[in-house]
Amino acid sequence: MTVLSNKPGVELDDALPAPLPVAEPHAGRRPVGALVRAYVALTKPRVIELLLITTLPVMFLAAEGLPPLGTALKTLLFGTLSAGAANAINCYIDRDIDAKMRRTRRRPLARAQVTPAEALVFGIVLAVASTIGFALTVNLLAASMSLLAILFYIFVYSLLLKRRTSQNVVWGGIAGCMPVLIGWAAVTGELAWTPFVLFGVVFLWTPPHTWTLAMRYRDDYALAKVPMLPVVATERRVVIESLAYTWATVLCSLALWPVAGMGPVYGAFAVVLGAVFVLEGHRLLRDVRAGVTGVHLRPMRFFHLSNVYLALLFTAVAVDPLL
Repeated sequence: MTVLSNKPGVELDDALPAPLPVAEPHAGRRPVGALVRAYVALTKPRVIELLLITTLPVMFLAAEGLPPLGTALKTLLFGTLSAGAANAINCYIDRDIDAKMRRTRRRPLARAQVTPAEALVFGIVLAVASTIGFALTVNLLAASMSLLAILFYIFVYSLLLKRRTSQNVVWGGIAGCMPVLIGWAAVTGELAWTPFVLFGVVFLWTPPHTWTLAMRYRDDYALAKVPMLPVVATERRVVIESLAYTWATVLCSLALWPVAGMGPVYGAFAVVLGAVFVLEGHRLLRDVRAGVTGVHLRPMRFFHLSNVYLALLFTAVAVDPLL
């Protein structure tokens, strides 16, 4: 585990988050529409979208074509509940730092739209519903993978790693890789090397994706005392490590070609997308070496490209077996 800080002058709190007094929502009845929107926001829908992007294509690959419609719909439904559960409980745990950061201060708990107890109960209910739903309507392996993802995100990432080490998103990112295994298990009832290769793609993709976002919000994370790599390291080191993970992501994506016996469509996508992804990483490194800093460095350009890369790569995963 990485030392908390290697940058002079940065002090990081090693303690677990202390309960933060949160203002109670306005007295009286709360508008139903506003309350529903608040609960939906607790699940972090945009994060769920990214997880589903990796789940459905793997089901196509596992089925070697169109997966059973019922299985696909149930997996997406309970996968959404599973991810929503982890995210809601994460909002409960991070309510103190969410209130401090510009990027998160509009979340429901930071704005006192729901109480901490309501958010926690909501997350637990979603976790129970998703696990039981997977077990009863899909299979026990998918249910166990889903539960493992929830527990890992809560206890390993949110409570253990996030406020203690700059490697938080590296190992904490394992939770975000689990939908790949869940999708495969839902169709086949077992695991194989193929989904683990795609697990590796998402695992290696997560650090550069997250670190470039954290570069944009470095001051926020520093204020909240969250030791994201851009807080405790120089921009040069962040970009170099991000580029190393970018190369590893692309190489892992190419490994799927022989392991899963993918066709030329996937191969072409993996090569072209990988080349664009790596070149953008090298552009970022070139700018750092040229002395470009701060807002002029444009790390968000890499961040947005990483989203496009993963979405299109997994689209190719789905399309290839159909052809």
